[in-house]
Amino acid sequence: MSDESDSVDGRKARGNKRRAEIIDATLAIVTRDGAAGVTHRTVAKQAGVATSLSTYYFATLDDLLVAALSSVADVYTARIRQIIDGTGDKLRGLAELIAESAGPGRERALAERELSTLAARRPALAPIARRWRENVAELAATLTDDPEAIAALVAASDGLCTAILIDNAPSDPDYVHRILARALDAHAGRTGPRR
Repeated sequence: MSDESDSVDGRKARGNKRRAEIIDATLAIVTRDGAAGVTHRTVAKQAGVATSLSTYYFATLDDLLVAALSSVADVYTARIRQIIDGTGDKLRGLAELIAESAGPGRERALAERELSTLAARRPALAPIARRWRENVAELAATLTDDPEAIAALVAASDGLCTAILIDNAPSDPDYVHRILARALDAHAGRTGPRR
């Protein structure tokens, strides 16, 4: 009985590993070629597996793209959750996360932006694409109860991420922090910040 259960667990672990490799290959293609470069064939080639294996784990291209965007969104959700639950300056934590888009987090941020933009044409991606803004709004709600200030912080966060990726805008966390603070403080007179 134990041998059978070990065999099943081993297959499941190998399946999870293979699935993760296919997702990583998808993200590599999105980063390199954009979402338009993603097909089951290109992903399989990038992952070093047969195309049939890619379609076994992800029946449709939407399934594959949703899994890829989810893997990136999960990382951002966890990071923002740490900032919210932490004791440090929440706005500073968000600024540091955004600034990573110019350095070690550039590929992840680029893939997230590419796939989130694609959500306008592929509705299956939309719920996951909204997670970044929802997470930033949740963080902002710990700083103010003004809905317009929350919306301003979300918009500033989106704009800064885009500027860093497209325009090579300053990625200094101090600069990003100042811009986020201005967005939040523009409405602070109404309800006052809760920083």
